[in-house]
Amino acid sequence: MADSIALPPAILLLGPTASGKTGLALELATQFPLDIISVDSAQVFRGMNIGTAKPDRETLTRFPHRLIDLITPEERYSAARFRADALCEMALITESGRVPLLVGGTMLYFKALREGLADLPKADAALRAEIDAAAAADGWPALHAELAQLDPATAARLKPTDAQRIQRALEVVRLIGKPLDSLFAAQGAVSLPYRLLTLALLPQDRAVLHQRIAARYTDMLSAGLVEEVVNLRLKYQLDGDLPAMRCVGYRQVWEMLEGRLPLPELLDRGVFATRQFAKRQLTWLRGMNGIEFIDPLKSTCTARVLQQVGEFLG
Repeated sequence: MADSIALPPAILLLGPTASGKTGLALELATQFPLDIISVDSAQVFRGMNIGTAKPDRETLTRFPHRLIDLITPEERYSAARFRADALCEMALITESGRVPLLVGGTMLYFKALREGLADLPKADAALRAEIDAAAAADGWPALHAELAQLDPATAARLKPTDAQRIQRALEVVRLIGKPLDSLFAAQGAVSLPYRLLTLALLPQDRAVLHQRIAARYTDMLSAGLVEEVVNLRLKYQLDGDLPAMRCVGYRQVWEMLEGRLPLPELLDRGVFATRQFAKRQLTWLRGMNGIEFIDPLKSTCTARVLQQVGEFLG
């Protein structure tokens, strides 16, 4: 096996929403020969710009981001497709003599990239119907509680109302008798052909992170998030169950437009949902190995990361 020092370098920058990943990534790309790859399951959708905090046109002109604007909101994107796309882009960047910088908050994508993907069982229609019937009778929170007993690690990352993912996780456990995380662990032999520096922004003051989240969602609404969703509904054949419209922030706007959420409650519900999303991201981060955590709220954060990257690239 080749010495890891001989492998080409790549940098991973993870963190919860509103932790400052984009600003730090742009600073790194200014100082070093880095090309940015987005690790964001929402930024893959074209036309979804405001609610995904997608960089503006001027920023993208100066710092092109790969793996954004790949598909329409009518389509679906998977961790498996991300891994294949990311590896392709990483190879192209390396061949050009530059270094891949993968930035984002979709922790499942990072996990899939670093560890490979488990060979999951195919969907079982009869079992899914059984799970759906139980959900109709008892509600998805009850099935989430069941999942917490069978696969606590996966349950901790899911909202009690995340029907699609709860259904799949329960289906896997019932089919093979093992939790999803054990299947990922079975892929331990999979390794990336890169020498990795993995950094995670982990705010120690949760209250400040919550304030940032509230300010950002407020800004998104002021910038026209509702109008963005209205235009998407006019342009595409969408429904509330599509992954694009289940993205945090968009789901609340969709519910408001459908009349299920009063407009005066939109801001509070959107902020609450985003805070819950950040909480799940932090749960993912704390369960991942080989990561160096940095508090983005400290004044020394940027200087520390620049020093680490400089030493890493040598």
